[in-house]
Amino acid sequence: MSEVGHDLHALFPGEASHLHALKVESGPYRGLAERHHLLSREIARIESGLDAASDERLEELKKQRLGLLDEVAAMIAERKGKK
Repeated sequence: MSEVGHDLHALFPGEASHLHALKVESGPYRGLAERHHLLSREIARIESGLDAASDERLEELKKQRLGLLDEVAAMIAERKGKK
């Protein structure tokens, strides 16, 4: 799957306003978003054959990315709870 399919706005449709607010207001969110972007790019390069990695390494990267998505989802839920 391409990196574009793993953009946070694509993964959290309907949450654009919350994602934007988090980007503006939250340093921790910006760090998570940057790590997610870098992981997605690394995974895309491996999957396209541009970089080499073992299957185990690729799976570990995907698990890390899922963990970041869980953290982003929690931040969105927390923000929604404050409204």
